[in-house]
Amino acid sequence: MEELVFTRPRYLKKTPFHYCPGCGHSIIHRLVAEVIEELGIGDKTIGVPPAGCAVLAYDYFDVDMGEAPHGRGPAVATGIKRILPDRIVFSYQGDGDIAAIGTAETIHAANRGENITVIFVNNSCYGMTGGQMAPTTLLGQNSTTTPGGRDARRDGAPIDLSEILALTQGSVYIERTAVSSLKNIIKTKKAITKAFKAQMAGKGFSLVEILSPCPTNWKMSTIDACRRIDETVVQTFPLKVIKDETE
Repeated sequence: MEELVFTRPRYLKKTPFHYCPGCGHSIIHRLVAEVIEELGIGDKTIGVPPAGCAVLAYDYFDVDMGEAPHGRGPAVATGIKRILPDRIVFSYQGDGDIAAIGTAETIHAANRGENITVIFVNNSCYGMTGGQMAPTTLLGQNSTTTPGGRDARRDGAPIDLSEILALTQGSVYIERTAVSSLKNIIKTKKAITKAFKAQMAGKGFSLVEILSPCPTNWKMSTIDACRRIDETVVQTFPLKVIKDETE
């Protein structure tokens, strides 16, 4: 059998991840780092981490990194891009960050057509703070704040932020993918590449939503968490290109 050799992308630091076993953030970090390397933009890329599980993303990406208050990633990225328009700027945000406290900043950045890229990691809960209900929590899903399952009449329905953003005139590319299987991981990398290329071409606002497993807060094994995405989560958040005006 051929030996598998781990190769580290140029722009991923040699720092052990702090993420829980089975978390999708580590995979997504690698994909972003690979895309930055393959596009040859490492010397002019600036990332904006969120408040949340990926708050320490600056420890892992070997590019210039800023930091944003909770939910303000698109606002900070907008400021950086306007001051340094030749840079490639991306925000990296969880669903609690981008779809709750950051809803206004995200929608208006998209509506203005800010030429930035957003990586939106959707694990359907507040991961860092213990698994509370997030805007993306599925109906019937148990969380620490919905122990009997999310109820539409009490809690509202899950918010499909990507579909909302697609309605704004300034958004040019929005796709929902996942990291629940090798096939989906390959598609996710292609989507991230396309989003960065849209920014490089000056097209406008681009976003990739990535369905990510959270075995710790979902209280299941990694395999079952990935299966849950493929069998359950996609019923609420189907994998697809939601908007593409890059051509």
